[in-house]
Amino acid sequence: MKTVDVKVPDVGESITTVMVSAWLKQPGEAVEMDEPVVELESDKATVEVPAPSAGVLADISVQEGEEASPGDLLGRIDAEGKADAAGDDDHDGDDGDQGDASTTPDSGDDADAKADDTDTDDTDDTDDDRDAHVMPAARRIMDEAGLSDDEVRGTGPDGRVLKEDARKAADAKAGKAESPQKQQQDEKQAPRKAKEKAKPATDDRPEPGSRDVHEKPMSPIRRTIARRLVDSQHEAALLTTFNEVDMTRVKALRAEFQEAFTEKHGVKLGFMSFFVRAAVEALREVPPLNAQIRDEKTIVHHDYCDIGIAVGGGKGLVVPVIRNAEMLDFGTVERTIADFAARASENRLDLEELEGGTFTISNGGVYGSLLSTPIVNPPQSGVLGLHGIQDRPVARDGEVVIRPMMYIALTYDHRLVDGREAVTFLKHIKHVVEAPERLLLKI
Repeated sequence: MKTVDVKVPDVGESITTVMVSAWLKQPGEAVEMDEPVVELESDKATVEVPAPSAGVLADISVQEGEEASPGDLLGRIDAEGKADAAGDDDHDGDDGDQGDASTTPDSGDDADAKADDTDTDDTDDTDDDRDAHVMPAARRIMDEAGLSDDEVRGTGPDGRVLKEDARKAADAKAGKAESPQKQQQDEKQAPRKAKEKAKPATDDRPEPGSRDVHEKPMSPIRRTIARRLVDSQHEAALLTTFNEVDMTRVKALRAEFQEAFTEKHGVKLGFMSFFVRAAVEALREVPPLNAQIRDEKTIVHHDYCDIGIAVGGGKGLVVPVIRNAEMLDFGTVERTIADFAARASENRLDLEELEGGTFTISNGGVYGSLLSTPIVNPPQSGVLGLHGIQDRPVARDGEVVIRPMMYIALTYDHRLVDGREAVTFLKHIKHVVEAPERLLLKI
């Protein structure tokens, strides 16, 4: 057997450990060259490891939830193996007998001879083939449930019995073993269960009154998020200032040009592109919010605006960065954000897309937040928080009118940014969004 090692790749200069979040293939399953076989989670992103060779996954060295370092062995691939090897052997071994049976009728002696063969050698071959067709994890479940091979139908390649097949069979057997009283109770509860099943799936909510506890390891991404948030609170002098924005003009623009914008750019015109462009203009007015403190002695100013957009990913909050946002138009910004959101939900963002950034925008309004104090993403010096839009009574020209209003918040590092500068920044955001023409006039 020629085996090829599947190892942890180099996933970044600063990453020393990764966690195996999911094996996409199980031992005995066929893999193609460059087909993803295992998913790794680092403290920045999730990456898939492709198969270095075609063949069959022979064994797994690092289980799901366990950690490994770059270069460590994750598993092995049998480069000469085939997932249907057992099935081919069975077929080849039976060809001779099947050919004879199809051309000449069995005599009594032949039938007796075949019966003798079935009781001896063929029985051993069949047992070996069945063992080859049952995955190790499935075998453990079957042994615990007292299931024989004949009681489990395999749905894997060439009829292989997978873990899911064994679990279903075990559950079915447990259901048959229930008492008549329990079966009658289940029948009475069937309508209610059917109604509950029709509801959206939840994440294993406990039954009322349950006092069970469940433990699971904290993912590397969640650990990094926690560490960075705590570091930000401890290392920076954070302060938050607020303002509110009348979204009437922006909403009217979106309604008027939405169809044309979508047709030209292939993506809907959202609110975020207005705030990205407004943030670029405000950062030019207040450069300290686009700067960083390095080594507690040096202030690093940036002549470009790399705007991080906080999005909820499959593994937690991530902040992909829009590079050189000052050079992008509305359509490019909206396409970039839509792409980030789609790939973040599938944990497919590249590491370099999550690194850097000179300023961050976080939109809690998409989740229904009315007001919050966002936390600065170190080593940046500011973060703009957006919130939900609500119709509220406001005073305009001595009259009370109803307008769509949004609270905005700026959390900033007071070591670098003064209160006057922070307020100026928010006021500039307010003026630009309330009068989007300013973006064209650069005022």
